[in-house]
Amino acid sequence: MNLQPLDENTASDRAAQTLAQVRKKFGFVPNLLGVMAHAPASLESYLELAGKFDSTSFDATQRQVVLLAVSSQNHCDYCVAAHSTFARQLRIDPAIVTAIYENKPIADDKLQALRRFAQQVAESAGRPTPDEIEAFIDAGYTQAQVLEVVLGVAFKTLSNYTNHIADTVIDPAFKPAMQTA
Repeated sequence: MNLQPLDENTASDRAAQTLAQVRKKFGFVPNLLGVMAHAPASLESYLELAGKFDSTSFDATQRQVVLLAVSSQNHCDYCVAAHSTFARQLRIDPAIVTAIYENKPIADDKLQALRRFAQQVAESAGRPTPDEIEAFIDAGYTQAQVLEVVLGVAFKTLSNYTNHIADTVIDPAFKPAMQTA
């Protein structure tokens, strides 16, 4: 199914208000959010999850590792491009992004443990083994962070699946990241 992104002029009143806020914050409406505007509850939920994930105990680099790892695991080119762009804007070491993109280990062992656990949660549909959970905690993470990874997986699964179903076109702002990741 090819869903065309909506904007403030074509979306319902409810979604148009949200899209106007997005444009004000980012300077444009990413195609993913324009697609989600077809279902305002989906758009609102996605943005709410984004805010909640930003409020976890993970720092910006750790959050991007989770989001890139899940998007890569789920084969979502749109989200890999978007989060590669965000990682660059946040000045995250490009070697981290490249490692995830190329499915190679991250040099930092703790970040690699986070990446692997996020992928294990996504890959197992939320059923990581006790050994996988223990390895994550042994790497220096907490039980609360196990659940924060689940939040990140849920957040990205919503966008990854939306992009797969809608065949969302990657925004021009995100395309350079596809060439450097």
